[in-house]
Parts: sequence; structure tokens; C-alpha cells
Amino acid sequence: MSKKNLGMLKADLFLLDEENRSFTGRQIQLLKAIEHCGSITNAAKHVGISYKTAWDRINVMNNLSEEPLVRRAAGGSGGGGTSLTQLGKDLLRGFAELQEEHRAFINRLGTSLHSIDELSKFLRSTTLQTSARNQFRGQISKITKGAINTEVELQLSESSKIIAIVTNESAKQMGLNKGGNAIALVKSSWIILSTEENVSTSARNKLAGSVKKITQGKVNSEVQLNLGNEKSLSCVLTNASVKSLKLKKQQTVYALFKASSVILMKD
Repeated sequence: MSKKNLGMLKADLFLLDEENRSFTGRQIQLLKAIEHCGSITNAAKHVGISYKTAWDRINVMNNLSEEPLVRRAAGGSGGGGTSLTQLGKDLLRGFAELQEEHRAFINRLGTSLHSIDELSKFLRSTTLQTSARNQFRGQISKITKGAINTEVELQLSESSKIIAIVTNESAKQMGLNKGGNAIALVKSSWIILSTEENVSTSARNKLAGSVKKITQGKVNSEVQLNLGNEKSLSCVLTNASVKSLKLKKQQTVYALFKASSVILMKD
């Protein structure tokens, strides 16, 4: 095994800090704790982070994955709970194999198990560092080239898609092709919420979701929407807007944002 191959593996799978710890490793640690504890509260305590930090990491992982890694169950007589999906378990199994196999794993990477392949694709997405709260990984379902700009349609799930506008030169440089994967970034402050489904607007993107959480500050509030399939969207509104819309938990609302407000990155 050459040093070149080893370096490529680190570049693809790990983001190391000065203490040789990886961001992805902390995510894997949280997934392990969820599988062991069966609840976010206990898992957060187990790994030494706050409940909010745990949910933030889970939301990022679910948004960047083609399928959910973590599913939450509503509370009831049993108190509800949280569990890993099959894909989440596959990622843990893949990570364990990675730790055990070391250099032998690198030699087998091209022909490895499906769980290892999913781990490789997912870890490449999680190394992304950006101030945008909303990050979505999806498959390019349609590309429409114009005289100056190219419209790219990114399928997040069977019912959700995001449309982005990039210059023709950018589309060419990124090598965007139908069937390929890309990551869409949308800042929470660029999103407009509406309680009306058929509101007239020039925004190309409209995502339906239910209000999952409202965190109020002195001036603004952060509203988290459940988009289904364990994907979430974060929006920042003024407190006056939240009051005017009469937003409340479980309410169905529509997130609107322009195609030009979407930053597209090649996966």
C-alpha cells in the first residue's frame, strides 16, 4: 500500500483536528450511544454533549443522507424513544470494519461490502464546513441549460426537491450531470414561511413541512420544520412574523426560497 493511497483515504473519510480527532468520529460516537441507550437524552449524556447539540448533529446527518440514519418515536405510555435505521446500523458496522481492517480495508475498498460503500459516500458529505444551517444531499434529476445560467433540479426524496440556479460556467466546472449527486446549501435567513399553500410568489422552491420546534430570541425566532423522511429545515423569522403567522407546533407551513438563493456543491 502506497503512502499516496493512505493520504487519499484520509482526505475522503476524515477531517482531523490538531488532536487527531475527527468530526465524523464524534458523529459515529453519537450513533453508537443512540443504539445503546435508545433515547436522545441518555445518548447525549453518555457522550458528554447537550440535548440540543445531539439533535443538531442528528439533523445534519439525516439531511445529508439519502435515507434517514435515526428515527424518533412519539412519546406515549412507553415514553417514546429513538432508534437507528438499518442504514444507520450499516454505517456503524462499516465504521467498525474500518477501524479493525486499517490498511487491509484500503486495499479492499473498491470491492467492499455495501455497508462500507455507504459509509464512504456519507463521510465525504459530513466533512463540509459552512455557515449555512440547511444542507441537503440529493440526486440531480434534471438539468436545463439556458443562454447564461443552468437550472439544476435536486431530488431529496420522492416528495421533496430543490431547484438551484448556477452559471453555465459553474455547471461545467463542477461537472454536473443528471443522475449525479450534489449538496444544496440554504441559509436559514433566506427562507420565507407561509401558512398558505397556493400563495403567489416568484420563488421556485416550496417545501411543505410541519413545525417541529420554535426557539424564540430577543428579536428573531428559529423555526425548525419536519419535512418528512427524517429531514428537517431551519428558518429564521422575526418574532413579529411568528406572532403574525400564529405559528404553533405540528402546524403545516410552506418554506419558500428562490433558486438563486441555493448554493450548489458537487458531492
